[in-house]
Amino acid sequence: MSDLSLELPRGNNPPRRNSGFSFVRLKKTTQVGLKSIYNHGLRSLLTVLGIVIGVAAVIAMLAVSEGASFEAQQQFRDLGANNILLKSVKPAEVEETSRQGFGPPQAIVYGLTNADIRTIQDTIPGVQNVIASRIVKKNVWNLGNSINTDVVGTAVDYPVSRNYNLRVGRFFSQSEVRDHANVVVLSDEVARELFPIDNPLGNSVRIDGDYYNIVGIMESEGFSNLGQNQAGSSNAAPSRIFIPITSSRTRFGETTTRQTAGGVESETVELHEAIIQVENQETVIQVGEVIEQILARRHRNEDYTIEVPLALLRQAEESALRDQIVAGAIAGISLLVGGIGIMNIMLASVTERTREIGIRRALGAKKKDIIGQFLIEAVILSGVGGLIGVVLGITIPFFISLFWGMTTIVTPLAPILAFSISAMIGVIFGIYPSMRAADMDPVEALRHE
Repeated sequence: MSDLSLELPRGNNPPRRNSGFSFVRLKKTTQVGLKSIYNHGLRSLLTVLGIVIGVAAVIAMLAVSEGASFEAQQQFRDLGANNILLKSVKPAEVEETSRQGFGPPQAIVYGLTNADIRTIQDTIPGVQNVIASRIVKKNVWNLGNSINTDVVGTAVDYPVSRNYNLRVGRFFSQSEVRDHANVVVLSDEVARELFPIDNPLGNSVRIDGDYYNIVGIMESEGFSNLGQNQAGSSNAAPSRIFIPITSSRTRFGETTTRQTAGGVESETVELHEAIIQVENQETVIQVGEVIEQILARRHRNEDYTIEVPLALLRQAEESALRDQIVAGAIAGISLLVGGIGIMNIMLASVTERTREIGIRRALGAKKKDIIGQFLIEAVILSGVGGLIGVVLGITIPFFISLFWGMTTIVTPLAPILAFSISAMIGVIFGIYPSMRAADMDPVEALRHE
C-alpha cells in the first residue's frame, strides 16, 4: 500500500479539510511517485529511453540542419550580398555550328564584352564598381616544376570583392595595372607545387615566354576548409593565379587556341567574368533584373549567366527553414513514440495499483489527489528523459563535427524546445491514465485482487 494516505479522525474532532494541493502534499506525492518509479526500475528505464532518443534526435537533427544551412548561406555571403556575378558561357548552338563547319577553323566569338560593361556602368544608377576578369588556361613554370592552371587577369579590387585573403605579400597595385606590369599573385596550391622548398615571394614564374614577379600568395585553401568546418566560411582563392587584366590582354590577346580531339579550336572572349558592385543592398535584385534586360538586348545568343547572391541567399534561408521543419517533424515522431510509452506504463501502473487507489479513496482522498499522483509520475519520467536527451543531443553534434568534419550548430532554442516538448508530452500522455485512476469506484477497487 502506498505511503500516501489520509489520517483517520481521532476523537470527536472533525477532520480538517485541505482545500488546496499544498506544498507538503505535493512533496509527499512526489516522493510516492519516485518510489513507484524506483520499484519498477527496468520498465521505467525503457520508458525514459524513448523520450531520451526523441529529445536527442530533435536536437542533433536540428544542429546538423542548421550547420548545413549556415554553410550554404555563408557561401553566398562570401560572394557578396551587394554583388552581381556575370559569367560568359559558350552557347550549345555555337559549339555545334563550329563542329559542323568546313574549311579552316574560325574563332568562336561569345560571352561578355567590354561594351557590355560600359553600358551597365553608364546606364544603371547605383552601380558602384565593376570588376572584370579574363581567364586563360596556361602552363606555369618554375625551373623544372610546372602546373596547368587558370591565369586570371583582373583588377586590384578582385580579392576584396570575392572575400579572398592573402597569406603573405600583397595584391598588385593600380599603377601596375596601368603599366601592364609582369606581376603575379599565386594561390597557395600553385605556390606549393612550383616552390616545394623555396619561398615563392620575390621569385618569378614563367608563362609562355614571359617571366612574372611573385608579389603575393593567397590564403591556403586547405586551411580555409578547416576553418569552414568550424566557422562555416571559406576565404581562400581556388587553384589559380592572378595578373593585371591589362597584362592579360597584352600577353595573351582575346583569342585563345587549344587542341581538341577533332582538331584545333579557337575562341574569342573579351571577358570571362564581371562582378557588379551595387551601392545599396536593397536595390541589388532590381539592378540584376535591369542587367538581364540589357544583356538580352545586346546578345543574340544566351552566352552569359547572371547570379545574384542576395537572391540565392534568401532562397537558401527559405530552404533551410523548410529543412529544419521537416527534420524537427521527423525527430518529433520519436518523442511521440516516447509519449505513447509513458501512457502505456502509466496505464499498467494504474491496473497494478487498483487496490491501493481504492484504499486511498476510502480514506478520503479526492480525485484531484489521485490525478496529481499519477500525473507527477508521468512528468518525472518525461522530465528525466528530457534532461538526459538534452545532454546527449548537445554531445552528438560535437562528435559529428569531430569525426565527419560536418558543420553543426546547436542553437539555444533547440534544447529548450525539445525539453519543453518532452515535459508537455509527459503531461498530455499522463492525463488519461490519471483520469482513469481517479474515476475508479472505491468499492470495486477494494475488491480487486
